[in-house]
Amino acid sequence: MLRACVQDFGENWDKHLPLVEFAYNNSYQSTIGMPLFEALYGRRCRSLICWEKVRDKRILGLNIIQETTNKIKLIKEKMKVAQSRPC
Repeated sequence: MLRACVQDFGENWDKHLPLVEFAYNNSYQSTIGMPLFEALYGRRCRSLICWEKVRDKRILGLNIIQETTNKIKLIKEKMKVAQSRPC
């Protein structure tokens, strides 16, 4: 997962680690049957993708929300690829 992050985000990969952590903690884990966040806190995490729906975009700006949403989608895609590889 980190290798994909470094490859995709280049020199700024370390600035994207919080997004990687967010994506990982909110991804379904088949071993426990739920995302890690839900297992720890007993509820689902409010996804960044939902920000547009609750009008936080007025505060943050639509460009930041869209850029962050796109990066999280990319990270989740890379996680799926990494998880599908045989060990």
